[in-house]
Amino acid sequence: MSKYRGKKVLVVGFGLSGVSVAKFMSQEGAKVTVTDMKQKSELAESCAQCADLKIEYELGKHNPATFLASELIVVSPGVPLNTKPLEEAQKAGIPITNEIDIAVQEIEQPIVAITGTNGKTTVTTLIGEMFRADNKEAFVGGNIGKPLLDYVMMEKKAQVVVAEVSSFQLELTQKLVPAAAVFTNIEPDHLDRYPSFDAYAAAKKKLLTACDRNSFVILNYDNANVARMVTENPGKLMWFTKKDPMAVDGTFAESFVGSYYKGAAKQIVARINGKEEIYDTSQFKLYGEHNRENLMAAINAARAMGVSPRAIQTVINSFKGVVHRLEFVRRKDGVFFFNDSKGTNVMSVQKSLSAFSSNPIILIAGGKDKNQDFTPLVDLVRKKVKILILVGEAKEKVNRAIGDFAETFLVGTFEEAVLLSFQKSRSGDIILLSPGCSSFDMFRNYEERGDYFKKLVNQL
Repeated sequence: MSKYRGKKVLVVGFGLSGVSVAKFMSQEGAKVTVTDMKQKSELAESCAQCADLKIEYELGKHNPATFLASELIVVSPGVPLNTKPLEEAQKAGIPITNEIDIAVQEIEQPIVAITGTNGKTTVTTLIGEMFRADNKEAFVGGNIGKPLLDYVMMEKKAQVVVAEVSSFQLELTQKLVPAAAVFTNIEPDHLDRYPSFDAYAAAKKKLLTACDRNSFVILNYDNANVARMVTENPGKLMWFTKKDPMAVDGTFAESFVGSYYKGAAKQIVARINGKEEIYDTSQFKLYGEHNRENLMAAINAARAMGVSPRAIQTVINSFKGVVHRLEFVRRKDGVFFFNDSKGTNVMSVQKSLSAFSSNPIILIAGGKDKNQDFTPLVDLVRKKVKILILVGEAKEKVNRAIGDFAETFLVGTFEEAVLLSFQKSRSGDIILLSPGCSSFDMFRNYEERGDYFKKLVNQL
């Protein structure tokens, strides 16, 4: 009999994750109530997916009494934990959890978990492709695509679960023990939700404390905030780095397990099980040095989990990248358009600008600010950006930080931004949408923003 049968379960937030929880808990025989600050009309898609289920709805408001009357509260990632009714429920001793933590208790297959500020979607997707190329069935989900509870409710099971996990998802996670944990990088982000960078980093680090001595822990040697985690690492350490570890120092070279990039040779060298494996990256299609880091992280995780070198090389040669992540849209009149709508923080814009070597860049940026400092972009804007087009709520703030370092235009609409970028371009220019901000001032999410950008570009 299910441990949730007859239990009063409150689902807070009714997006992808909330829908999955509502379905699972209904299936388990719980008494489910869903609450969301959005109105029913705004949640029509979610409501339609649960139309045949016996669920109570409290939409457009949170009723504190419902929180206090619940026996279990399941919070969606987008809901801050300092929401007042949640704080009151916590004081009253009501258990509060999230979708990931419920799911991992039901999953028997090994879980590869990937977190970081940037690159986690690319790494997650690469790992999933590597398993599939080796004829091993992988479920790829979490913060990317399908919630893990969707997998729990599927009849057909995979051999491995590859899960992207965000800081929001890690905040309440207690039951996860990953077979492998990947940390791509940690830089300031989501400072509209967290009181400080340290608080944000601490949420990410919960994935490290979830590991045990059998977990592979895959760290980025080149990112200081990740590299220092080595002092608290409970598991089997694997590094990835663009430096040659053999040239760093004797001790590090002797103990090095993981992969490093030999740029001149266009090779990744993986030192696994005391042996060296060489991977050729000459056919790897993704732009930018940061994607070499993502590839090394994926190789480490795939090899740790027994994927063959042959399958990994197949994916390196064929992988076309992730939608909305430095995605090539089209070439028109000699001008190249790239959609990097997933670039929602300053570090992401830095990596995207650095991906292009010599072509002049027209950068479209702006959106809803996440309490970020945009001044780290100054040098790259000065060196690489020919024209800066700013749009959205944060445009004035971004302009104050970097507007003096390129010819800058502030525009009122997204359509205006795209049209002006093309009018100002010349053959050989790159028009890059890399907002450095979230999309919520104009769009439902970064996907909608990226899709709209592609639509406008294809209409030019």
